[in-house]
Amino acid sequence: MKATHPEGAALRYWPGWLTQEEQAWWWQWLEEIRWQQYRVRLFGRTLPQPRLSAWYGDSAYRYSGLQLPATPWPEPLAQLRDRVCTATGYAFNSVLLNHYRSGSDSIGWHRDDEAELGAAPAVAAVSLGACRRFLLRRLEDHRCREEWWLEPGSLLLMAPGLQSCWQHCLPKTRSRVGPRISLTFRLIQPGR
Repeated sequence: MKATHPEGAALRYWPGWLTQEEQAWWWQWLEEIRWQQYRVRLFGRTLPQPRLSAWYGDSAYRYSGLQLPATPWPEPLAQLRDRVCTATGYAFNSVLLNHYRSGSDSIGWHRDDEAELGAAPAVAAVSLGACRRFLLRRLEDHRCREEWWLEPGSLLLMAPGLQSCWQHCLPKTRSRVGPRISLTFRLIQPGR
């Protein structure tokens, strides 16, 4: 495990967290998911997200004008959630799946700071497929940045405190890269 503490906020990274056999199994299983290209509200406009997504969780989730209803956990995904919870020490109850079909798919600068995630959320991401660049930048000083390469089979934990002072993104790339799937586990706190 590799750990860093940018300005007091912990980021932990486990390369090779899933074996190659597990990665192949998960990729095949996730191909059967009903992927959707959600439309979100950004900067006063409604636009299609530059990626495909799916949501599973005990509670609904809202972000960027989008409302995702509670969706029952398929058994394999519930088992992976439990494994992520054991590895990280956090009790996640939802997962947002993102499918980046090529280097043209991305997610822009943002913080996972929706009210339902609580004041100091933890987010864990399991990566499958192509290795992609993950960037962090300090909220108060965008020149202060960190760069990580999320390898297939890795687990990344953005611990509490990170979302309050850092933004993150998975930028587009002109390089020829294959598809990537990330499973981002969260703890939704109902009633917020």
